[in-house]
Amino acid sequence: MVRKQIMESIMGAVVLLVAGYFLVFAYTSAQVREVNGYHIKANFLKVGGLRVGSDVRISGIKVGSVIDQRLDQDTYEASLTFSIRPDLHLPVDTAASIATQGLMGDKYIRLEPGSMTEHLKGGDTLKNTRDFKSLEDTVGEFIFLATGSEDTKP
Repeated sequence: MVRKQIMESIMGAVVLLVAGYFLVFAYTSAQVREVNGYHIKANFLKVGGLRVGSDVRISGIKVGSVIDQRLDQDTYEASLTFSIRPDLHLPVDTAASIATQGLMGDKYIRLEPGSMTEHLKGGDTLKNTRDFKSLEDTVGEFIFLATGSEDTKP
């Protein structure tokens, strides 16, 4: 009886160790940690549910994290601050847009590096931004284009 209890305890400990290993593996490979680096700002008319902690990506690879979002009292735009890896030097003509992972996925900032040789420094503001387009916006544009093109036919 005692031997059976010892075996069950050992098996339980092994299961807990394996589960802990998988948790550590998932945490390190999922890139869920906040990226510490220099801070960049960008203004958008709408952010579509983007929140603090959301990813900043280039070509699908996480290079930063959103660390703050505020409403600009003068322009009524969403002002976002995000952190970029310190080893990554972005050109000043880098474009930022808000994208989504699939139809109902999380939102993230997608950066498209420009071609200028001058680089962004901490505290700079990106000038080239594109606002979030919701599914409703996209469908509305499609319907407008579809009905507008019929009006132009002879």
